[in-house]
Amino acid sequence: MRRETEFKGLDLPEIVFIGRTYDEYKAMFDLTDYVVKNNAILDVPAGSCSFAAISNSMGGKVTVADVAYYHPAEKLYEKGLTDISQIVSSLSKVKEQYVWNYFKDEDSLEKARRQTLYDCVTDMKSNPHVYVPCILPKLPFEDEQFDITLSAHFLFTYSDRLSLSFHKETIKELLRVTKKEVRIFPLIDLKSKRYSEMDAILEFIQSCGWQAEERAVHYEFQRNANSMLRIYKVCYGNMVI
Repeated sequence: MRRETEFKGLDLPEIVFIGRTYDEYKAMFDLTDYVVKNNAILDVPAGSCSFAAISNSMGGKVTVADVAYYHPAEKLYEKGLTDISQIVSSLSKVKEQYVWNYFKDEDSLEKARRQTLYDCVTDMKSNPHVYVPCILPKLPFEDEQFDITLSAHFLFTYSDRLSLSFHKETIKELLRVTKKEVRIFPLIDLKSKRYSEMDAILEFIQSCGWQAEERAVHYEFQRNANSMLRIYKVCYGNMVI
């Protein structure tokens, strides 16, 4: 595995360090415990998600990567607590943009995000090799190192600041390190609108020799964020993964 040691990424104050729970990941990416336990999985950018911590405690083989991991766990924990408080307090202004089924209210959301942060940082201290620093669109991994790659709340989400070219370069890199499937969630931007360049992305994926489908999932917190992009190699297309 190739790892870059020189950090030229974002300063910590510019990073929003939050994450989702293991159960959210299963719902967002249409995963089962069996799939998690029986595939080498990469999650990027992972933030403070507890997916790796919980998965690996169950016998999984999950690696996570993020620009934030260039910073020490203690600072990330402090940063995460601040970010969670700020985000939850701001939800009252945009509450109508969210579906309050998975989380009943702001208190339950904050509790889940704090627990996820704690699980992530605790695991980061115990298993630092799992948490790999990276600066997209480049990844410090070998070709086809992972069976499945997951990417949440980054591509498509920040289309107002990430160009189509960046999306293509990043997706190409995700495909490079993946053997079977890449799953990206959600397919909308911060205004809950479907990514405007999705057709161009689908054409690009086909030009890379992969197939893609938009798949509805049983999860929706941000309004209209209820589907993922499943990208797969033709030889694995009929497999239940």
